[in-house]
Amino acid sequence: MLPVLMLFLIPVGGGIPAGVLLAARTGLAWPVTAALYFISDVILAFAFEPILRLLAAVGRRVHFLAKMGEAMAASMERVAAHYGGRAAGPFTLVMIAFGVDPMTGRAAAMAKGHGFAAGWSVAIAGDMLYYAVVAMTTLRLNAYVKDPNTAMLIVLVGMLVVPLAVRRAKHLFAPPTAPLPGRGRH
Repeated sequence: MLPVLMLFLIPVGGGIPAGVLLAARTGLAWPVTAALYFISDVILAFAFEPILRLLAAVGRRVHFLAKMGEAMAASMERVAAHYGGRAAGPFTLVMIAFGVDPMTGRAAAMAKGHGFAAGWSVAIAGDMLYYAVVAMTTLRLNAYVKDPNTAMLIVLVGMLVVPLAVRRAKHLFAPPTAPLPGRGRH
């Protein structure tokens, strides 16, 4: 179980397919594998929270970090707009963690005033949804491909390409916006 947990602790998405395939190969049941991923998220919460709080405290005193904090807040607003804006509440935060990563979800929750438990709960909920999608995709693909390395590579490429393709498609198929009054052609 420890090697699977160690793969899940890798801070990039590649740990999920590798950990899921290793768990399947060693005979770990899916609930145990999901629990290991949850434990990795809890470890992440306790490791990342002090860093986040330190950055927030220092950011109030250092002009450069304060500007970075303002830029991050603006970025969070743009991300939140994709998931229903400010009024969406905890669902927005869960979707940020699902769509970006749990640390960004926690930072967004902190910006909304959520403390440690509530903030990490929504961040972990979003990350567990992401885990479920990637884990099921990896296992189903491996059943067809029969080669764990190929299945993992396909999933990793998909994790990079699919979000870019969705953003591109949304941009291409978005309805055109009307020109502002007084700015059209004469």
